[in-house]
Amino acid sequence: MDFPRVLVLGATGRLGTILRRIWPAGQGLWQGRRAPGEAEPAVWLVCDPLADPAALARAAQGCGAVLGLAGVTPTTLPAGADAAAALAANVDLGLAAVRAGAAAGVPVLLASSAAVYGRQDGVLAETAPVCPEADYGRAKAEMERRAARLGAELGVPVTALRIGNVAGADAILGRWRPGFALDRFADGRTPRRSYIGPLGLAAVLGRLCRIAAARPGDAALPPLLNISAPGTVEMGALLDAAGLAWTPRPAPAGALPEVALDVAALQRLCPVAPAGPAELVAEWRALAQMKADHSPGGAPRR
Repeated sequence: MDFPRVLVLGATGRLGTILRRIWPAGQGLWQGRRAPGEAEPAVWLVCDPLADPAALARAAQGCGAVLGLAGVTPTTLPAGADAAAALAANVDLGLAAVRAGAAAGVPVLLASSAAVYGRQDGVLAETAPVCPEADYGRAKAEMERRAARLGAELGVPVTALRIGNVAGADAILGRWRPGFALDRFADGRTPRRSYIGPLGLAAVLGRLCRIAAARPGDAALPPLLNISAPGTVEMGALLDAAGLAWTPRPAPAGALPEVALDVAALQRLCPVAPAGPAELVAEWRALAQMKADHSPGGAPRR
């Protein structure tokens, strides 16, 4: 199956940057409020997705799918911002992606988050209740709900992708600093979470876009889909594999030893191999090398 061109909203964010590094040239039409000054062979749509919906609709024409990665996260909030109000923009950005897909008659995939599950432990399937506790999770859950309703009204398939931890775009590898502290439970283990590497994520999203684009008028994908490699990874082991020092601290009462995403539905569509700490770190480092190859003075990646 040929790879369709995908309109990627929010291409300058962490996940969009991963795809730009890894997807072959020409497979993405990258939307951002500004194009990064990097030596990369990318085709850019520079616009505000909320202020210029007509530009999104025109750009979606000729694409096989719309992939909505644009969003506001707790780490990108401006200083002093009202968190709840700022994070609510995730809803509007999701709806903008749905309208663009509907205008072009192509399916829409929206980046949601495992944060919609809240503080439930164990293995979480897409049928688990949604009970987010933080503003970010609540905003993503509302985005899922309203985007699904709008998609049904406009006759466009919409799939919300509940993405787990992505190595390098996470709170462990991605935000490590000297003196980093990590919870350790009474059994000596650190938190275990669902993870996927950046190369694995790019492959999965590419495959899902191909599946969706092959049947543009049908619900080729389920409305909700967990995105992760199978199993869980211990966070301390991940830092150890990366050679990053950390300090253990007693896990507070109520801390969850394990949160795992059930990826059975994903495995039926796009088999993903388990990834341990060493594999995740290798992918993270490979992505960093790709970034170096695109930096000023570096040779563009072939």
